[in-house]
Amino acid sequence: MFTGRRRVLGPYPYLDAPRPLAFAHRGGAASGEENTVAAFARAVSTGYRYLETDAHASRDGVAVLFHDHDLSRITGDRRSVEDLTWAELSAIRLGGEPLIPRLDETLSAWPKVRFNIDVKSDASVQPTLDAIARTGARDRVLIGSFSGRRLARVRAATSPRLATSLGPREVATLWAASRVGAGLWGFVPRGIAAQVPVRQGPVRLVDSRFVRHAHKLGVDVHVWTIDDPDTMRALLDLGVDGIMTDRIDILADVYRSRGLWPARSES
Repeated sequence: MFTGRRRVLGPYPYLDAPRPLAFAHRGGAASGEENTVAAFARAVSTGYRYLETDAHASRDGVAVLFHDHDLSRITGDRRSVEDLTWAELSAIRLGGEPLIPRLDETLSAWPKVRFNIDVKSDASVQPTLDAIARTGARDRVLIGSFSGRRLARVRAATSPRLATSLGPREVATLWAASRVGAGLWGFVPRGIAAQVPVRQGPVRLVDSRFVRHAHKLGVDVHVWTIDDPDTMRALLDLGVDGIMTDRIDILADVYRSRGLWPARSES
């Protein structure tokens, strides 16, 4: 049974922490608040030192934290985040509290917390990188995206020490390689973590072969978004390196039961 380990990969301080990592997905979205200062503060006070979040850019180029492309799901407003200026976005309230924080201010507010940032659009890439550089947060940030092209832009524009996750094609190649049990066509992953769901449609991604092969190539496996305690335990038994959850209370309890809590980084 997997009970925790430490593995430091290459030059990436982001991963220089005891495994398995515990990620508060959007700060712990099951609370009804997501990607807000209140959500992040709640997760940090619970003991989380890895926060997952999403970056967009305002019309005037400010990197902001919000998942959707428009405001409709949260507020009923159909306007796009990227059609509004920072001044307009900062004025939006939910329950009397500001809804959308700036990335740079969030990074500065928790200088010992590590952030997993999904860049949600092409327009958000450069403002996100600028905010990371401005706050000196490179070593405690990992950039992910569902767009391989977007990840290529991030990697080309920054120091090799800025951590990135594998893009969709890289994940697919890693999974295929795990089926044959060897390197595949000289595949060398450029990201340091495969951040994946347990299943993609009918295909089970995360199993023992996938985890073993990822580790053979020096790649972490972080699984999202897991809210069921039995699934959490099964994934820990497989040896995954991190779990992302909306139910930060449940994941903390599962980790605590295995002597893995608090899941602190050493930054």
